[in-house]
Amino acid sequence: MFANMLKVAATGLAVCTWSLPAWATPTNDLLGALGVPQIVQIMREEGMEYGETLASDMVPGGGTAGWSATVDRIYDPERMLTTVQEVFAAEFGDAETEDLMAFFTSQTGQQIVSLELSARGAMREQEIEDAARAAYLDLRGTSSEPLEAISDFVEVNDLVELNLVGALNANYMFYLGLVDGGALRMSETDILAEVWSAEDETRADTREWVYAFLLMAYRPLEDGVIEDYTDLSRTDAGRALNRALFAGFNRMYDDISYALGIAVAREMQVQEL
Repeated sequence: MFANMLKVAATGLAVCTWSLPAWATPTNDLLGALGVPQIVQIMREEGMEYGETLASDMVPGGGTAGWSATVDRIYDPERMLTTVQEVFAAEFGDAETEDLMAFFTSQTGQQIVSLELSARGAMREQEIEDAARAAYLDLRGTSSEPLEAISDFVEVNDLVELNLVGALNANYMFYLGLVDGGALRMSETDILAEVWSAEDETRADTREWVYAFLLMAYRPLEDGVIEDYTDLSRTDAGRALNRALFAGFNRMYDDISYALGIAVAREMQVQEL
């Protein structure tokens, strides 16, 4: 599931849920079972670290207390979660939650969620991510049964391409923020050309990260569990879940990326005064 949430950017409804308590909707109950509030917190921590990197690379004078406060506001976990919940609800629509809730609240389902959360948190450490990528590269091209099961799961959920689109969209929104903030002069055509120039490199990196993450996360699962999870992904409800999760997290990352672009542009202009 969380392989559809790459670090830029692992499985949202035309019905608004904001007017109801967060715990009162079936879709929010499902997101809770999936561990989405916890993954949002991990994403916030990743974002705060990315903010430091962004300051070193693009903010004149590097990170300051003011910049840190800005990044902290942008990665507001309550707003991030609300965005995912609302878009998820709109995209999921009237799809059935019963089978999904039964699976993800079961002992096996909760084990999957726990393993995904642990792996996502662990891969914040560069050494662990590097080791996970190396483990995948060692298996690539072999007849490894775990790799075959993961490959089927990735294909059914279209994880590489959907992650790629999310990453490219987030990059587009960042450039748009820079332009709207006055830091760059680029047309929409220029931005699109710049973003798509990195398509092949981003796709290769995305594929490697997705497989590394899933192989590490699902290693402790008993035989047949990944196949059962894949079968669930093939159902109408499973496809609705995958689609809605991508929509929710992609919107969240688009909003964040645009806000970061605006923030960087403002920092550049302040330094020029």
